[in-house]
Amino acid sequence: MTDVKSQEKADRLKAALKENLKRRKAQARGRQAVKVSGTETGSLSVTDERDKPSD
Repeated sequence: MTDVKSQEKADRLKAALKENLKRRKAQARGRQAVKVSGTETGSLSVTDERDKPSD
C-alpha cells in the first residue's frame, strides 16, 4: 500500500515539475520575443528619469 502511494506521489510531482518547466520556458520565450522586438522600454525609462537634472 505504501509503495503505491509513494509511486502516485512521485507521478504527481513529476507531472507538476513538467508543467512548471513548460510554463517557465514559455515565459522565457515571451521575454526573449519582447527583447528582440525592441518594445522593452521599462528599464530605459527609469534610467532616463534618473539621469535628468533636477530643478
